[in-house]
Order: sequence, then C-alpha cells, then structure tokens
Amino acid sequence: MLDLVLLAKAAVMGVVEGLTEFLPISSTGHLILAGALLGFDDAKSKVFDIAIQTGAILAVIIVYWQKLRSTAAGIASDAAARRFVINVAIGFLPAVLLGLLFGKAIKAHLFTPTVVATTFIIGGFIILWAERRPASAVRVQDVDQMTPLDALKVGLVQCLAMVPGTSRSGATIIGGMLLGLSRKAATDYSFFLAIPTLIGAGLYSLYKERALLSVADLPMFGVGLLFSFISAWICVRWLLRYISTHNFVPFAWYRIVFGLVVLGTSWSGLVEWSA
Repeated sequence: MLDLVLLAKAAVMGVVEGLTEFLPISSTGHLILAGALLGFDDAKSKVFDIAIQTGAILAVIIVYWQKLRSTAAGIASDAAARRFVINVAIGFLPAVLLGLLFGKAIKAHLFTPTVVATTFIIGGFIILWAERRPASAVRVQDVDQMTPLDALKVGLVQCLAMVPGTSRSGATIIGGMLLGLSRKAATDYSFFLAIPTLIGAGLYSLYKERALLSVADLPMFGVGLLFSFISAWICVRWLLRYISTHNFVPFAWYRIVFGLVVLGTSWSGLVEWSA
C-alpha cells in the first residue's frame, strides 16, 4: 500500500529542490532544513535529495533543448559546437577530481552549523561585491564566447560548492561574473555545467547507496523527480527573464538572513545540520 504521507513529503522536497537548485541560495541547505522540519532526514532521504536533482536537470535540458540539439547536430562539422562541448567538459572535470579526493573529508568535517551559516553569509556579501563591478569588467557577453581557460576557472570555482552552504549555482554564476562573464553568460554556463555535474552526482549516489534502496522506493523517488522537474522548469524560465532586467542583490540579502536562520535552528536544536 502506498504511504500517502511519505509521497506528500517527497513532493514537498521535490519542490524545494527544483526551486532552489539553480538559484544562488544553496539547495542543500534548504533541503536539510525542509527535511528536518518534515522528519524526512534519514540515510535514505539523503540519497533521495541527490537523486531528485535529475528531475531538475531535465527541466534545464528542455529549456535549452534548441541549443543542445544544434550542438549535438553540429559537433562533427561545427568548430563552435565542439568548443562548447569541450568547455563544458573542462568545467566539469575539477569537481569530479576534487570530489573523489576530498568528498568524504568535507562531509565528515565541514558539515557543521557554523560552516553552513558562515558560507551562506559570506556568499551573500560576495554577491553584493560582484554586483558592484563596473560594466567595463564584462568581457564575455555570451557563453559561446568563452575560452577553455574561462571554463577551467569557472570549473575550479564550482569546486567551492563542495563546502556546505556555498551553492553550486551561486559559485558558478557569481564566480563567472567576477571572472568577466556577463550575468547572462554566467547563468547560461552554470545551467549547462549542471547537466553533467548533477546527473553524475545522482547516479554515483544511487550506485554507492544501492543497498539502502528497494523497488518499494520507486513511487517516492518518482514523485520527487516529477515535482523537482516541474518546479525547476518554472524556476529556470523565471530566472532567465529575471536576469534580463534585475541583479542578484535580493538573493544576497536572502543568503545573509538564511545564514542567521541556520544559526538559530541549530542553537534551538530544531535542525540537525549534519551530513
């Protein structure tokens, strides 16, 4: 018999994942808070949190389908298409290598309330700093203008997201802006870089923790994936419209406030901020 309460919790977690994955506010931090409040925070739920990222990524693939399709069709004959694929691969590799080398150590030692809150707050102030850069600092207007060196730099910055509370999207978007990318170019590249990064993380987590899972978990994962996809699709389309006329300053202040929430919920014992 289906556990309707569990499916409802999976739906809520899917919505949280989809709404926060691509904004510079840390989906991991929000999933931890939501999971603690819902009582959805055991070992299996942590695998669930990573696996449902695939639903969010499907939303990105659909939104950028024309770009992805034209790239795939032209990879054999179009130098620009090959350069785009190479740039995504270059940006992806640092996270893979450093994740395999240091992932366990980071999970064991850095997932503390102080670290999470500090990275939230520091990240907020970095966004405020990045948004004060002069227009003359922008040298890359479109993702297709990026060089392999640009891709490598953003890929290295993405590794900062291994520190809890940093936000993968925040690191790549704001890092890209500080490295000379326009707000749109940095956002687009962050989305494209998320495709291999999050799919890889989801598959690796499912494989590593396969002993925890069973066929009976399929409805829970299916609901989470579905709601993650729907909310991410709405969020990505909204964000692309938003950045055309707005900056990321509101997200900076949100991060600072959320950092204080982390400290408050930890101090009160409401949330166990552990890996």
